Amino acid sequence: MIQNRDNELIVLLHSECELLDAAVNTLLRSVEKCNTIGIKRVYTFEEQESFDSLSSKFNRTSDLFTQKVLRTSWMLLHEPFVPFIDLMNTCEKMGIIIDANQMITIRDLRNQIAHQYIPEALFDLIPEVIEFTQLLVDNIITSKQFISKRKWLIIE
Repeated sequence: MIQNRDNELIVLLHSECELLDAAVNTLLRSVEKCNTIGIKRVYTFEEQESFDSLSSKFNRTSDLFTQKVLRTSWMLLHEPFVPFIDLMNTCEKMGIIIDANQMITIRDLRNQIAHQYIPEALFDLIPEVIEFTQLLVDNIITSKQFISKRKWLIIE
């Protein structure tokens, strides 16, 4: 029974990792595009759309990672559900992520973006999004190495 459940979770994890890989790729492309635009006093509509796209992709990627890949990995470890901060702290201790505080900050930034209703205020968050994108990617790489060591997923 447990083996069947684990097999189903491994299939789910594989699917989630594929979605996460695609999300990371588009996120990194958006970071490149927004870095090219740079920081200005006034942005064209197209530049504003690029920043909106970047923030959406950052949110999507962080959600896929924390709410899907990490949670499914957690279930494969047969651990009970815990709040987000506890999950991040334990994941750091287990070597699943690099730094719990980074991931908590990424989650806070994601929440700021999700609840930012003033478009101009969103632009103030873009430098942080760009900075934390690399930290998010580094934590994702560490998690995928952990997953690979557990033989839940073959990383190519």
